[in-house]
Amino acid sequence: MILYFINNFKSGLKVLFENQPYIIENVTFVKPGKGQVFSRVKLRNLLTNQLLDKTFRSTDSIPSADVLDIQYLYIYYDRENWYFMHPVSFEQLSLNKSIIRDKNNWLIEQKKYLITFWNSRPISIEIGKFVNLRVIAHIIDKRSNFVMNSTKFQLFKLQSGLILKLPSFIHVGDIVKIDTKTGEYHSRINM
Repeated sequence: MILYFINNFKSGLKVLFENQPYIIENVTFVKPGKGQVFSRVKLRNLLTNQLLDKTFRSTDSIPSADVLDIQYLYIYYDRENWYFMHPVSFEQLSLNKSIIRDKNNWLIEQKKYLITFWNSRPISIEIGKFVNLRVIAHIIDKRSNFVMNSTKFQLFKLQSGLILKLPSFIHVGDIVKIDTKTGEYHSRINM
C-alpha cells in the first residue's frame, strides 16, 4: 500500500481515510509565517458521496485506496438500473441509483465511463467536469411564452433527456457543452 504525504496530494487522488475510500476534490497548501506547513483538503466519500473538510500537517500521511478503475460502455437504462458493458470481455454490469446518484443526466449511450470498484463491487462512476450533449427539441411553454420570448434564454431538451434553459441562439441539432457540477450551459460546440 502506498502512503501519500501532503506534498503528493492532488485533485483526483483516491485514498483510504477512516477505512473508507475517498477522492481528493481540492487541496490548498498553507505556509504560515511561523510554524509547520499544512494542507486543507476536501475529500469526497466514494460510498456515501459526503464531502469532508480535513486539515493535514506536513508529517501526516494517508494510504492509497485499494480501488480499481475500469472503463465500461454505457448501453441502456431500464427505469431501475443503468447497464454498462466491458468493451473487451462484453461482460455486463448494472448500476442502481445509489451509485449513479444525480449523474444520470450526463450519461450518453455508447460512450465510455470510468467505474470505480472497491472490494470487487462498483462504488462510483466518473462523468467528467463537462459533457457535450446534442439539442434534440425546443420546448415551447404556452403558459409563459411571452416571458420566455422576452428573455435571452429558452427551454431545450438534450439527448440525455434533460430539459435545460439555454441561450436563444441555440438551435435543435446543436451540440452544447454543459458543466456537470452546476448543470449550467457553458458554450456551444462548433462542428
